Amino acid sequence: MTHPAGVVERPLGRGRLLGYGVGSVGTGVFSAVPGLLLLYYLTDMLGVPAAVAGVVLVAPKIWDVLLNPLVGAASDREAVRTGRRTKLLAIGAAALPVTFALMFAVPGGVPGALWSGVAFLLAATAFACFQVPYVALPAEMAGTQSARTRIMSWRVVCLTVGILVAGGLAPAVVDLAGGGRAGYAVMGVVIGALMAAALVAATLGTRWVPSRPGPRPLGPVAAFRLARGNRPFFVLLAAFVTQALAVAVMLAGAPYVASYRLGDYGLTSVMFVCLVGPSMLAVPGWAWLARRHGAVRCYLAASIGFCAVAVALIPAVAGGGLAATLALTALAGVCYAALQLLPLSLLPDTVHADAARTGQAQSGAFTGLWTAGETAGLALGPGLFALVLAVSGFVSAPTGSPVAQEPAALTGLLLGFTALPALLMLISLPFVAWYGRLAKEPV
Repeated sequence: MTHPAGVVERPLGRGRLLGYGVGSVGTGVFSAVPGLLLLYYLTDMLGVPAAVAGVVLVAPKIWDVLLNPLVGAASDREAVRTGRRTKLLAIGAAALPVTFALMFAVPGGVPGALWSGVAFLLAATAFACFQVPYVALPAEMAGTQSARTRIMSWRVVCLTVGILVAGGLAPAVVDLAGGGRAGYAVMGVVIGALMAAALVAATLGTRWVPSRPGPRPLGPVAAFRLARGNRPFFVLLAAFVTQALAVAVMLAGAPYVASYRLGDYGLTSVMFVCLVGPSMLAVPGWAWLARRHGAVRCYLAASIGFCAVAVALIPAVAGGGLAATLALTALAGVCYAALQLLPLSLLPDTVHADAARTGQAQSGAFTGLWTAGETAGLALGPGLFALVLAVSGFVSAPTGSPVAQEPAALTGLLLGFTALPALLMLISLPFVAWYGRLAKEPV
């Protein structure tokens, strides 16, 4: 069998699928740990003012949005010259674990915000070097949508494992190491070592993939100018980014719902597991449904389902019903699995279609734009939820001096967690349907 880009397809056994998917254990850890622990480390361990700590967290995300498309074009140029994307993958796999560990190892006497901020910026750069070519590989590993859905099934399961490791193992290592700055330093080394094992395994496990973009290398400007005419790609990207924003808003709101609506901040981790955990179990089911009924149709159904669950959470959370809230959050996690699996399965179709349209295959350029959009959506989510809190009159206060929130603030955080993600998911539906029409798939 031959790919649309002219590459001979190799059989995809479980070894090759795992060799690719295991990289997402490392990327999942990096995506989750800084958002989960870095802010608290800066404010409560190093005494960094919250506003400064916020800048430390946001600046690397902005840098990533700018950097990812450039890395994508560089990955395509490497693939034209060598037939592989291994060099950038190896650079990211080697540098990311080290810079990750440095984020949580601030030496005494060094300004914590400066050290962690520079380390996080370097880590974000290393992450882009790995993530962008990594996301480009499925388009070159398989020539059929069903095969790529199988690849993505393994990837999403591994990604979920990484996120659960971040949410469960990283805080536990901090506690086992005695807490404080020393505990965080040990955690950085331990989790960094796990990341290194996953990223190096994926780099070595995908060396067999023949990457044949081209026929000529393009600079970033020329690559993006050529990509501009790929309407299916940008419509699919619009749907994916809007949905990433919806999920990010919901995740940002979970601690506030746990604290002020359910009465226990400790329930945040339970809600996190309820959202992420079921996705690992649901992936094989969504892959089977996509093969049977079509990826676009299932993608639309999952988007509608997530929207409906977010709306159903309004009365559940407002009434303080813990069991109903956790059950609905788990149902949202089932839909979330499809929102991760199916768009990434469809992405290579847009790359192959563009190669047929222009005669120039450039997976890296498109995945660079894709990861930039995803990063922007995930970074804007907490900011959008914070805006809802500010508008509704939420009053910030230290944990030791809690403030009784006004009814308007309680309503605001409730709607920010439920109605706002539902609205964003609703906005994404026309883009999903539009993509189906452009790709001539039933919706």
